Amino acid sequence: MTSNVEKQVSRVSAAAAADKRDSVLFLDVRTPLEYGESHIDGSVLHPLSEINVAKVEKLAAGKSACVVVCRSGSRAKQAADKLSVSEVLNVEILEGGVQAWDALGLPLVRGKAVMSLERQVRVAAGSMVFAGVVLGYSVNAAWFLLSGFVGAGLVFAGITDFCGMGLLIARMPWNNRPSCEKCG
Repeated sequence: MTSNVEKQVSRVSAAAAADKRDSVLFLDVRTPLEYGESHIDGSVLHPLSEINVAKVEKLAAGKSACVVVCRSGSRAKQAADKLSVSEVLNVEILEGGVQAWDALGLPLVRGKAVMSLERQVRVAAGSMVFAGVVLGYSVNAAWFLLSGFVGAGLVFAGITDFCGMGLLIARMPWNNRPSCEKCG
C-alpha cells in the first residue's frame, strides 16, 4: 500500500550499512552492465529507469530497511525520492555508493570492467559540443546551437541533480544486457 505523502529519506555510511547487512535489502539502481562489473554481494538489481514501488516493497518484505545503492550516491537519491511515498519501506541511501563500499575494503562481487554511466554522459556531451563547434564553423553557424543546448543541459543537471542524458543513455542496449541472475 502506498501513500502520496513523502517520508524523509536518511543516509547511511558504508560501514553502518555493512554492520546491518543481514537485516536490510540492498537495492542497486545502476544499469545491468554496471551491476555486472561490481556489486555488493546479496544486493538486488532494480535499475533507476524501472523503479516500481510495489515491487521493491515485496523485495524488502521482512527487512528492516531498503538501502538504495548506485555508483556514488546521485542515482540512489533519485530512486529513494521515488520510493519515499511507500508506507512500508524504510528507505536509506548508501552514502558514497559502491565507491565508498569499495574504499572501505568491503566485499564486492566483481565481473568484467565497463565504462560507468557518468563517463558515458561526459563522452556523449563532449562529443556533441565538439560536433556543434566543428559543424558551426564548417557548415552553418546554426550548429553552434547544439553546443549551447548541451551546455544548458549540463548546467541544468548540475543545479537540479537530474540528468536527462544520463537516463537516456542508461536505456541504451549496451547498458541493459542481462548480466545478473539476481535482478529485481
